[in-house]
Amino acid sequence: MRTNKLLLSSTALLSLFMAVACNTEENPTTTPTSPVVFKDYSVNPSLVKTLPGFENLQVNTLISSDDKLAGSPDFIFGAQPDGAALMKDPAGDGYILINNHEIHRAVSRVYLDKTFQPTKGEYIVDGEGGQWRLCSATLATPAEHGFGPVFLTAGESGAESLVHAISPTGPADKKNKDRVLPALGRASMENAVPLPKDAFPGKTVIIIGEDDGNGQLLAYVSNTVGDLQNGKLYFLRTKNQDPIETNLKVGQTYDVEFVEVDNVKTSTGVQIAAQSVTKKAIQFARVEDIDYRKGSAAAAREVYFTATGVSENDKKTPVAGKTMWGRVYKLVMDAANPLTGKLTPVIDGGVNPGNSIVNPDNLCVTDNFVYIQEDGDSFYLDTKHDGRIWQFNIATNENKPMIEMNHRRGDATFEAKYNSVNSKNLSSWEYGAMFDISDLVGTPNTFLVNLHPHTWQEDKFKDADGSKVSGNREGGQVVIVRGIAK
Repeated sequence: MRTNKLLLSSTALLSLFMAVACNTEENPTTTPTSPVVFKDYSVNPSLVKTLPGFENLQVNTLISSDDKLAGSPDFIFGAQPDGAALMKDPAGDGYILINNHEIHRAVSRVYLDKTFQPTKGEYIVDGEGGQWRLCSATLATPAEHGFGPVFLTAGESGAESLVHAISPTGPADKKNKDRVLPALGRASMENAVPLPKDAFPGKTVIIIGEDDGNGQLLAYVSNTVGDLQNGKLYFLRTKNQDPIETNLKVGQTYDVEFVEVDNVKTSTGVQIAAQSVTKKAIQFARVEDIDYRKGSAAAAREVYFTATGVSENDKKTPVAGKTMWGRVYKLVMDAANPLTGKLTPVIDGGVNPGNSIVNPDNLCVTDNFVYIQEDGDSFYLDTKHDGRIWQFNIATNENKPMIEMNHRRGDATFEAKYNSVNSKNLSSWEYGAMFDISDLVGTPNTFLVNLHPHTWQEDKFKDADGSKVSGNREGGQVVIVRGIAK
């Protein structure tokens, strides 16, 4: 259900450069320091724990649903924080944190001061304006993508859902339904990820995941940078036009191409889905999140995405032709043509079912690693662990469990509050976005991670966005994790 990503504005990058340059020039013996203070800002405890081999990681809470912010005491940080982004506040010396709240169909904006203390919050999209469940998301910026800033968040409530384009700093126009992008198609989408401007100079290329049992990977391509209205949309298929996912074997590489979707703006989502069949698009088991490798223009053409997986109703039998436990794929796009490339399944949880990845959802890709966040609330009967974040080494294919949800089973006081519903199910909590904030806060190897503790439910959290659309009463949390290798 995310992504998501940290993407700096050109103003933020310039500000950071100037701060370092001025400090070095005036006092070359002094190391520049960040005013950010890392500590537990939330009244709620962290809901994750580190696993063996990653004891060096430092985890702090940033914000949770029980927190009362001084500048907006009535604001409730709502359930299921999923797609997210952090940026410098252009009106001050602090930061702005943007979060989708999936089940509320809403987007919140939280202001942090220069020390990273959350000070006030508001909803800039509520359940009426959001219209569909809002899962992963990406903040496009001029520095990274050549356009923006704009928060691209995809609707995921059936075939007729659309992608929103939300201003992260604009007025809180909560009920506005007109910020949608028909050229990116209609589908039950999870994320719409623009590639960096240097990946394909002069173009805007956006990779989209369709989260359905017959899901697709799509590409929107415009020959004008920043054009989100007049490009063309394409399905991914193998050049041999075999649409069956499990015919793609882990570790093997396949030639692929993108084939154009006809009449995108005038077609319904049902019609677009039908085209995916006639055009022999690969039918993945729920394409949930997408991210690109960092470090260079060539690296950015290396795209990773998840197929979360599906099972029969018994929660233990695979569906023919589909991954059940979930997969991570690598797509390497041709430098001369974004419509061709090579596709490799790099990991499948079914190789070691229940012990390996379980329903991978959000992804965070760095220079050298793919961080895989699980969404195991499908309650597969053979799951052996609570929700995890895995560290997949791109160079070696080694996959290690790094972080795990901390249900504190056996702690009666904790369980009464946080595990009050379905408390015995493994993997009943899931992750939202994980994204790198290192450059923005001036501290290396620093990330934010969103958490969906589904069994933490209290009446005071109900309809946190104020729209009374969802009726949901879950709590949510964001944690800061330092020491993650990039």
